Amino acid sequence: MPAKFERDEITGVETTGHEWDGIKELNNPLPKWWVFVFYATIVWSVIWWILYPSFPTLRSYFPGILGYDQRTELAQILEEARARQATWMDRIRSMDVQAIAADPELLTFATRGGEVVFKDNCAPCHGLGGAGQLQYPTLADDDWLWGGTLEDILYTLTHGIRYHEDPDTRDSQMPAFGADGILTPDQIRDVAQYVLSLSGRATDEEAAGRGAEVFAQQCAACHGEDGKGMREVGAPNLTDSIWLYGGEFEDIVRQVTWPRHGVMPAWGGRLPEESIKMVTIYVHQLGGGE
Repeated sequence: MPAKFERDEITGVETTGHEWDGIKELNNPLPKWWVFVFYATIVWSVIWWILYPSFPTLRSYFPGILGYDQRTELAQILEEARARQATWMDRIRSMDVQAIAADPELLTFATRGGEVVFKDNCAPCHGLGGAGQLQYPTLADDDWLWGGTLEDILYTLTHGIRYHEDPDTRDSQMPAFGADGILTPDQIRDVAQYVLSLSGRATDEEAAGRGAEVFAQQCAACHGEDGKGMREVGAPNLTDSIWLYGGEFEDIVRQVTWPRHGVMPAWGGRLPEESIKMVTIYVHQLGGGE
């Protein structure tokens, strides 16, 4: 129970009757300016409540006297933006990617628009700026599995990779040399050493020598006799330091034994034609272009 109201001996202010550990609360009134501001906010909230959409009704909501609708406003803003872009979009739709890249103004527009499309659709796998991440290739270098020209990138984006819902998708399969018994474990370790030797990293030269023969018989048909890959079938270059699934000895053994194959969806039909062309331009300039 609160203590009896009394007046503080020092300040002469009446107490509230509350006391904690011998400390008594004084009943000082709030400043008048603060009280007026508080009442004004209450009045303002009621006015706002009436002017704009607010409380729910049984079947809908109170739309407010002004009839403001944020969705309608957003739709108008988007429609105005589309109208401003229409001329540029029409030009991109009617031109091939080479012609777009040759037009400085259109190239700037397409690059900026392509960046937006990329961030919305491609960055979750390839990273912002095409930096790549584990098991997803970087697009910011000059190493291309299926070719890095504008036409190559446009085709890959349109039809995807190993996306079998599109009959024209890019497709290639690396045999499971270990899982299917094509090579023995010893042969796989030997060929892994040979692959490492292509970039000067072999730790067992004798095994690498044996692996060279295995490579020539089983791997050169796709990766080339020199191991520099073949873009026609999406076979990567094995002589550089760029590895999609890891470039250490155990990584290579694992990939040869039971290979992993990435899948990229076909964006044709998912994105408008002009969006695919713009993201083609954007991706092309990330790696300096070919």
